[in-house]
Amino acid sequence: MNTLPPEIVETLKKFLEEDVRSGDLTTNVTIPEENTALATIYAREKAVLAGIKEAEAIAYLTGLTYEVLAFEGNWVSPEEPVMRLRGKARTLLTVERLILNIIQRMSGIATKTYRMVSVAREENPKVKIACTRKTTPGFRFFEKRAVVIGGGDPHRYALDDMVLIKNNHITAVGGVHEAVSAAKDAVSFSKKISCEARTLQETEEAISAGADIVLLDNFSPKDIGGLIEVLKSKGSRGNVILEASGGIDEDNVREYARNEIDVISSGSLTHSYDSADFNMRLSLN
Repeated sequence: MNTLPPEIVETLKKFLEEDVRSGDLTTNVTIPEENTALATIYAREKAVLAGIKEAEAIAYLTGLTYEVLAFEGNWVSPEEPVMRLRGKARTLLTVERLILNIIQRMSGIATKTYRMVSVAREENPKVKIACTRKTTPGFRFFEKRAVVIGGGDPHRYALDDMVLIKNNHITAVGGVHEAVSAAKDAVSFSKKISCEARTLQETEEAISAGADIVLLDNFSPKDIGGLIEVLKSKGSRGNVILEASGGIDEDNVREYARNEIDVISSGSLTHSYDSADFNMRLSLN
């Protein structure tokens, strides 16, 4: 059995139940129960492989044996076999779509992440590429794990991971300084405090109030570069983490990375990716 958390294995079990319900009608009326088979999963395009641990867990849950042929995080080529599964033919056919759905989606995310990280680090070797909470409900763990496999950062998994003060929080409390100060008074030192800023003035307010991270949302690359130069000239850049976000994708990530930015976060990693193409081929034992 692999190292996925028990609650994630339970989620995979629920995915199975959603798909199968009372039984795989087509398979059960066409395939003799005693038939056994070998199923091989192949890549059909070049991609960064992800989702194999999930496939292992599904195999374990359904009584299949398996052999992993390619490692997560590696590039795979068209027609390259990545996994073999053995067992009852009925079971292999029943789990086929769920396993492929997960591998295709996670590999698509991992591939997009790898490409964005590669482009950004050509300009700025230390920059982190992070995803956001713009994820599919119920599938967040898998999407964020795929980002990590692709070389990215998962950012926060849920709302209790850190303090992230957004524009609406600032409006509701009356200002950047008030929001950051309230957070510092209320939370443990172990929790980082991030504050969104829309202007240079708000950035300086967040830094002076003690924010650990300033989120520069919807700034152009040029505006971020100018803001950083002003902070440096005033000696206020300090150790604060500067994060760029908003409309950043493969097409413009290079421009953002050219600045002395620490983190670039992109919702597109988990909401605007292309699934990678994989298939499963069955042969009777």
